[in-house]
Amino acid sequence: MSESHMKTGLNFDRFLATHYSTVKRQYTGEGRRKWKLRVAEMFWDLPADQKNSLNETYDLSAYDHAEFNEDDDPCDAPEPEGVPVGFGILIRTDFSNEDAWQAFYSKIQEGEAEIAMTPSASQDEDEQMEEGSSNTMSVDASDEIKNLSPRPDAQSHPVSAEQMNEDNSDDEEDEPPRSMIFCLNPASPEERQMFSNMSNIRALRLFGDVDIRAAPSRPPDMKRVTPPNRLIDHDGWQEIYFARTIWIYDAQSNADQCARLVSPQGPDLYGTATGDSWRARASHVCELQLNLLRGGLKIDFGGLDRWDYGERVRNLQEATQRIT
Repeated sequence: MSESHMKTGLNFDRFLATHYSTVKRQYTGEGRRKWKLRVAEMFWDLPADQKNSLNETYDLSAYDHAEFNEDDDPCDAPEPEGVPVGFGILIRTDFSNEDAWQAFYSKIQEGEAEIAMTPSASQDEDEQMEEGSSNTMSVDASDEIKNLSPRPDAQSHPVSAEQMNEDNSDDEEDEPPRSMIFCLNPASPEERQMFSNMSNIRALRLFGDVDIRAAPSRPPDMKRVTPPNRLIDHDGWQEIYFARTIWIYDAQSNADQCARLVSPQGPDLYGTATGDSWRARASHVCELQLNLLRGGLKIDFGGLDRWDYGERVRNLQEATQRIT
C-alpha cells in the first residue's frame, strides 16, 4: 500500500461507515451532508476515550466509494442549469439595499472579467514555479494581502489536484464551464428568509461536508478552551468542513462593500475556530479566490487572533445546537 495514501489521525470515515446507513434510513430524504452531520453529532456525544479509539493510521482511499461520499445532496449544485459552476460561492444574506448589492456585484463581475483577460492559470503557475515564487500574490498592497502568506501544503478548496489536472487537460471542452464566483442571490420570499442573516457555520453545513481532525496544538502557557466547543477543541478534536470557498454578503456589506471570507477549518492557531471569517473588499474577492484555487493560502495575521469575534461567538453557539 502506498505510504502517500496513509494518514495518522482520527478516522471519522470509519465512524461514518458504522453509523451512516442507519441514520440515512431513519431520516429519509435529508441528503448526504445532513446525514453526516447527524453522525458527527453522535461522535461528539461519545466519552473522550471512545473518541480517541478512532485515532489511528489508516488508508485515506479506503472509503472513496462509500455511500457517505457518493450520495447526492440538495445543495451539491446550487447553480441553475446552464450557469457555470463557481470555484467559490458568494451568498447574499441581506436584502435591504438593492443599490449597494448591485454596486458590490458589479465589482465581482469586473474582477472576473480582469482574470479572464490574464494568461491561463496553468501558464502562470508554471512561470511562478520556475521563479520559485509559487502562491505569492501580485496585487497592490492592501489589508487583505498583508493578511496572507504562502501555504504550499494546504488542501485546495473547492477542487482537488486531480480536478485541477482535468481542468487543464487537452479534453478541457468535456468539462463543465467554470467561473471564479457563483453569486447565490435568492429571489423568492421563502428563499430569502432561509438565507437571511445566515451564520458562517450554517453556510458551511449547507455547502460543505463535515469531517473531524485534531485540534491545533495548544501552547504550554495557554489554558484549554472552556467550555469545550467542537469548532475549537472538544476532547482534543475539532470539527471541520470540506467545501467550496464561501463568501457571505451581509448587512454590513451594504456600507463597507466587503464580504465575509469563511474558513472551512480553524486556522492553525489554538483558540481560533472553524467558521472564523474576515472581511475582504469586493474588488479583491476574485483575485483572492484565484489564489486560493491555485494552491492554498494561509490567513495568519502574523500569528495574532484578528478574526471577526462576533461571528465566532455566533458560530460557537449555533454549533452546539442539536440537528433538527
